[in-house]
Amino acid sequence: MQNAKSIDNTDGIVSADLARQPLFWRLFDIKISFIPLPIYLLLLVMVAGLLVTDKLKTDLPMMVAVIGLGGATCAEIGKRLPFFGKIGGAAIVSAFLPSYLVSIGWVPTAIIEPITVFTKSSNFIYLFVSSVVVGSIFTMDRDLIIKGFAKIFVPLLIGSVLALVAGVGVGMLCGMELRQVLFFVIVPVMGGGLGEGAIPLSVGYGEILGVDSGKILAQLLPVILLGNLCAILACGALDLVGKRFPSLTGNGRLQLAESVDVAPAKEKEKEQSFSAETVNYVIAAGMCAIALYLTGVILHALFGLPGPVCMLFIAVLLKLLKAVPTTLEEGARVLFKFFTTCVTYPLLFANSIAVTHWSELTAALHVGNLLTIATAVLVLVATGFVMARRMGLYPIEAGIVNGCHSGLGGTGDIAILTAANRMQLLPYAQISTRIGGAITVMLALLILARLGPV
Repeated sequence: MQNAKSIDNTDGIVSADLARQPLFWRLFDIKISFIPLPIYLLLLVMVAGLLVTDKLKTDLPMMVAVIGLGGATCAEIGKRLPFFGKIGGAAIVSAFLPSYLVSIGWVPTAIIEPITVFTKSSNFIYLFVSSVVVGSIFTMDRDLIIKGFAKIFVPLLIGSVLALVAGVGVGMLCGMELRQVLFFVIVPVMGGGLGEGAIPLSVGYGEILGVDSGKILAQLLPVILLGNLCAILACGALDLVGKRFPSLTGNGRLQLAESVDVAPAKEKEKEQSFSAETVNYVIAAGMCAIALYLTGVILHALFGLPGPVCMLFIAVLLKLLKAVPTTLEEGARVLFKFFTTCVTYPLLFANSIAVTHWSELTAALHVGNLLTIATAVLVLVATGFVMARRMGLYPIEAGIVNGCHSGLGGTGDIAILTAANRMQLLPYAQISTRIGGAITVMLALLILARLGPV
């Protein structure tokens, strides 16, 4: 009883101390997404001042301020939307609302131009993907990596075949021709996004059909954007199902063997013991991520292999060979948490301004395309969900990984996993998107080359 009283008294002292804090200090507990309110308001005033004085440039500090504000604002709006807020509204709003606002002229050119230049020139999405992949792989159990990567291929393969058959069937019922629905709807959706999917497809289709590849790319872009949006909604809904039925989800853990919940306790312990020494580990993990990314770039230049996939396999290989020291694992854990917490929504916001064109998205909004795309994505997700138990996987996580096969490359995977609150699955999502996409593109071009022009 005495101990209980002392605890109660301590809590009372802490509460009294909090109550005596200045109001301004307490305002820091109110956040717009990941930015404390006073800092958010200060940044807002400063960015507005830069716009008025025409001093907004493309340098890193200014762009961090602009896309940080934009990403935090969009995420906060998305989280507060009825229904959508529970199925990934923050990711959906961050990925698509800025593009719509640009299309109706509500975003000043003085903001659009520097964000576009910065996003396309810096390619900071690769920094994000590198850091998250390294953070995920280095902190995973070695034995579970061996089992997990092998297991995802079976539901992914079967899901792809079933999605193709179902999508073609629905498309033809809607009056679309077989070649059109197969090569210009289903294949682009499962082709791995823009850089690894739509662009190689458009070039290949152009050469085979004797058509300008630029026109074909314009036709493919809205399809892959809609496929990504369907995947965001479907995987966000899976997160909701997981909250309703906890037995179906590992809360970010893919395999049933991972059910012992030791990771959160370890992470909490790491956070409590965070020190100046840990900062050195984080720096080391960050530089390791950069080194692996550059290795992927060199391998791509030498052998034509996708850089992100090379980076992923090298990270896995290092982990399997026990070449990752505990200190590097600790730094990678903090690095992962930082990027997933603070960089995700600014990244989606910047890409929505610079890359996603609203007119291209709306161009594909007709019933045949919508039903075909939705069918393909839902069959992919449902196949992963249904086959999960037989493969020793959690149904929610397996469905999400399969859904990433229709992701818009790295950005799409980030949006899907953010909507599903499962960023830990990014390594598996990269396999699903990039390797699954590469196989899809290769087979599609081989088949179309045999068929030839109409």
